[in-house]
Amino acid sequence: MKTILFLVTWLLALNCFAQSQINVKLKARLDTILQRDQGVREFFDTETKDKRKDTLAQLLGSPRDTIQKYQWIFINKVDVANIAKVESIIAQYGYPGKTMVGEPENTAVFYVIQHSNKIAKYYPLIEEAGKKGELPFTYVALMLDRKLMNEHKQQIYGTQIMSIMIPDAKTDKKRMFGFVVPINDAANVNQRRKEAGFDLTVEQNAKRLGTIYKPYTYEQIDEIKSGKLVVD
Repeated sequence: MKTILFLVTWLLALNCFAQSQINVKLKARLDTILQRDQGVREFFDTETKDKRKDTLAQLLGSPRDTIQKYQWIFINKVDVANIAKVESIIAQYGYPGKTMVGEPENTAVFYVIQHSNKIAKYYPLIEEAGKKGELPFTYVALMLDRKLMNEHKQQIYGTQIMSIMIPDAKTDKKRMFGFVVPINDAANVNQRRKEAGFDLTVEQNAKRLGTIYKPYTYEQIDEIKSGKLVVD
């Protein structure tokens, strides 16, 4: 009985110690940043209900009609403001991970960088945070794939999709075509996804994002875009 009481006391003390290491003020700052980053994107999600949009508009501090009318301008405004705040935080603290700010605030800096044009600059920081357990490795994989996509290289985990306008052979007009960005060693991508911590296969993830997965190369994508290769 004494042993059990000791263990319970020790665990409680350990939890209190862990909580005491949290930077409460920074956690609150990152919570606001995270809510704005995710909120502006949730606002434009086709599945977001009107009542939720009203709540998000209040969070974002602008009338709903204004946000709706100036969609990309507003998203860019949020992203520019957030990256400036995040770079200031990084300069002072390094990567604010789980130990420093808890969860999910440890993902805030990741999301802001992921939605910026500074992925190449900060990817090593994200990778290091993942290796130290301050950020789940799935986030590292997401940023690596986007970095490779931005460099017009094959991605590793199949997390990134794109949409382009292509000729429609049936109508002689242009139509939208969505695809999973070309993957290096596509035959083994699901094994890599599993090892990285993803729950879904590349096929399931593509479906979740509204796309049917097919293992294209960049050369094939260029042919599809020009109309040389016809797709359904």
